[in-house]
Amino acid sequence: MTQWVLHVDMDQFLAAVEVLRRPELTGLPVVVGGRGDPTERGVVSTASYEARAFGVRSGMPLRTAAKRCPEAVFLPVDFPVYEAASADVMATLRACPGAVVEVLGWDEAFVGLNTAAPEQAAREVQAAVLGATDLHCSIGIGDTKVRAKIATDFGKPRGIFRLTRDNWDEVMGDRPTHALWGVGNRIAARLESLDIRTVRDLAESVEEVLVAEFGPSTGPHLRTLGRGGGSAVVDDTPWVARAHGRETTFQQDLTDPDEIEQAVRSLARQVVADVTAEQRACERVHLKVRFAPFFTVTRVRKLPEPTVDAGVIADTALALLAKLDDDRPIRLLGVRAEMVAPEGGYDPPRTHGRRGSP
Repeated sequence: MTQWVLHVDMDQFLAAVEVLRRPELTGLPVVVGGRGDPTERGVVSTASYEARAFGVRSGMPLRTAAKRCPEAVFLPVDFPVYEAASADVMATLRACPGAVVEVLGWDEAFVGLNTAAPEQAAREVQAAVLGATDLHCSIGIGDTKVRAKIATDFGKPRGIFRLTRDNWDEVMGDRPTHALWGVGNRIAARLESLDIRTVRDLAESVEEVLVAEFGPSTGPHLRTLGRGGGSAVVDDTPWVARAHGRETTFQQDLTDPDEIEQAVRSLARQVVADVTAEQRACERVHLKVRFAPFFTVTRVRKLPEPTVDAGVIADTALALLAKLDDDRPIRLLGVRAEMVAPEGGYDPPRTHGRRGSP
């Protein structure tokens, strides 16, 4: 039997969970995001397929979503409910015979299986998830994680697609480089400056050229992505967080120094509660600030010694903010605590970063 990687991705996950709670919303355009009020600042977390037909997409401002789909039902994000649904999905995957499960986030995971019939195995996984949770998923089948991940989009919704070395060039060769998992618009633009526009161009590129542009690690990695290569090992080692962060988008821009300080201290207290639960202290403080209308800056500072003192973390974040010497109104603030590494350090980095809950 052959080792296969299945990428399981829940279809319209947050919206689907909400429809389960409110069956009367079945078939309607549903948008989940922020506090569920499209007149407020906030972004779309998930849109149902009915809403996506109007051009509503994740990350879009709620106000824009309301303009594109005025009849949409807007709902607030409900973290505990989604976390519980996600736990049920992942438990179902782990219960599949012979499955090794690597969780990527609330709504997706890699599943490693030894099987001679991967499509049949994928259908069985879909049936198991649906039976346990009443939620549908799409599954990409691949001989590497990269191919499995990319294959999923060809199977959506509720479908299955296989992408391997044999059909990689046929399926992906003429697609733009940003169609690859891990290649965003900025990297794609830099590749285009090297006359690398398609996945095939990247696969056939000269490694030395990529190294000169992106460095000795990223350059070869991009070329490997262009060929759909990379690891095929599904790692079920529990993920250990390196940091915890909280951020807030304000409905009214902050200009008063006292209000700004109170907001930073509130975020610091929330972050301390998170790192305390990990039983690891903060050693670096990250500040994120978005000035009006939409200019974002991040800064980081290492602490003299690790701490779980919310006052120290807040003071450090405020010092980073003061150093910016920028009096523009503030639209968003974020504080992130990077923790001391656990005993024995972190596991080796996986192929890509984890996408988890906000």
